[in-house]
Formats: sequence, structure tokens, C-alpha cells
Amino acid sequence: MASSAAGCVVIVGSGVIGRSWAMLFASGGFQVKLYDIEQQQIRNALENIRKEMKLLEQAGALKGSLSAEEQLSLISGCPNIQEAVEGAMHIQECVPEDLELKKKIFAQLDSIVDDRVILSSSTSCLMPSKLFVGLVHVKQCIVAHPVNPPYYIPLVELVPHPETAPATVDRTHALMKKIGQCPMRVQKEVAGFVLNRLQYAIISEAWRLVEEGIVSPSDLDLVMSEGLGMRYAFIGPLETMHLNAEGMLSYCDRYSEGMKHVLKTFGPIPEFSRATAEKVNQDMCVKVPDDPEHLAARRQWRDECLMRLAKLKSQVQPQ
Repeated sequence: MASSAAGCVVIVGSGVIGRSWAMLFASGGFQVKLYDIEQQQIRNALENIRKEMKLLEQAGALKGSLSAEEQLSLISGCPNIQEAVEGAMHIQECVPEDLELKKKIFAQLDSIVDDRVILSSSTSCLMPSKLFVGLVHVKQCIVAHPVNPPYYIPLVELVPHPETAPATVDRTHALMKKIGQCPMRVQKEVAGFVLNRLQYAIISEAWRLVEEGIVSPSDLDLVMSEGLGMRYAFIGPLETMHLNAEGMLSYCDRYSEGMKHVLKTFGPIPEFSRATAEKVNQDMCVKVPDDPEHLAARRQWRDECLMRLAKLKSQVQPQ
């Protein structure tokens, strides 16, 4: 069992992402304090975490070397932010995606923390230069953006503020590795970071292809789930290029002109019109009706698939 000497991690916000972070840090043996403004929200979160961990343990999918009970004993709720941050080595903010709300939280933290704790945000799109503006402890600030659901998808994007100390990035990178996540460094901030820029590029072309009547929504999804996604689960687009010829230089020599020809035919940024959205929704609802029960069941199925995929990846890939 980890001792308090290993350091304490504070989670600010007890929603889905906050609960996932709490479970991940506990799996790494860290003491976790879960802070929220409402005592009832903390109680609900702790109960949710308990149920989730027990189910994971039964399924043989609990992360870390500690039992569910041992991990649960490391997680506690704290309704007082001043008390919560005492002795903390890392603070992970997980409040809703609202710039002013997040700035208010970080201003509050900035006034009560020491010069060593890392102040980290889970934001998926807010720029560090806007989020951490004017903070005294800006060198200790970083974005650590997880991918939903974080317990099953290990990637974490690390995005520094222009004034973030290199040691802050290094320490956060090491901490993410220690809890079994897969951190990657974004060298400088850019709108959407890296994951969402790639995701939006795919969504954008997918939307255009459906809107122009080239492919149905369900067949479009098959291209990813039964095609590109199969290999992208193991290798990225750049390594795919490298392997699909005699190395990267060979690939570019062979295919760059063809790629440029196709890329020039891409249309403008979609408007995501209501008419197309309704058409796509109709097709999606054939497979998964958009009521809460069906959506929750499909998410659970997705998470189980991700859990199995993670097991497979750990068996076939050198770490």
C-alpha cells in the first residue's frame, strides 16, 4: 500500500472525468483527495467509484497491483479546497469546460499553493495562454488532456503554457507514465491541440461525404471501424505511410502527387446543417436509438470493447 510519502493528488471536480482521474491515480498507489463544492456530489462520486472498481475487479480489468479495497482506501472526499491542497504534489482540475469558471478555480488555487505542486487542467480545447494568464505559479501550470473514457484510453496530451517550466512537463510526463497512461508532448499550444485537430479533420471530411450523397452515414462509419481504425489501433498514420512503401521517402515519392490531387478536391468547412444532422441522426438511431437507456448500453459495450483492446495491445506490443 502506498504511503502519504508518495505524495497526494487532488482532483478538483467530481464529474465523469474527475472520477476517472481519481481511479487512475489510486491505481498507481497515490492518495487522492476529491474536491467539489457540494458534499453530496462528493458522496455520489465516491459511491460511483466504488461500484465501478468492484465491477472492474470482477472482470479482471482493474488497473494497478492493489486490490479494489486497497485502491478505494486511498480515495477520500474533501469539501474544503484549502484542506484538500495541503501536502499535494499534483492538482488535476476537472470542472466543466467554461473558461471563466476554470480561470476562477486556478486563481483560487494560485493563492493557496506552494512553489512545487503541479497545477494541471483536463481541458480539451481551452488554450493554456488564456487559462493560466496572470497566475503567480504559471511555471507550474500545464494542460493534461485525457481522452474519454480515460480509464480505457491511455493517451494524455500535455500542453504547456509558454512560460511553463520544462521540469513541470517532465514531472507530469513521468507521473502519467507511473499511473499507466500514455503521455505525449504538444511542443507549443495550438487550437484543438493535436487529438481534436485530427478528429475534426476526419469528422469534417466524413460530414462532406455524407452531405454530398457519396456514402451513407452507416457505411461511412464502417470505413473507420472495419478499415482505418483496425490499423490505427496499433500504428499511427505516419507509421502507416512508412510501412505501406519501402519507408517514408519511398511513400512520398510514390504517392504525394496522388494525395495532393485528392486533397485539392476537399470542400470547405461544413456548416453542420440541421438537415444533414437529422439525416445522420436518423441513420445512427437505426443502430442506437438516442434515448438514455440505449445510449448508456452502447457506451458500456464500447467501454468493454476498449477494455479488451487494451488487454490485447498489452500482449502484442512491446512497452
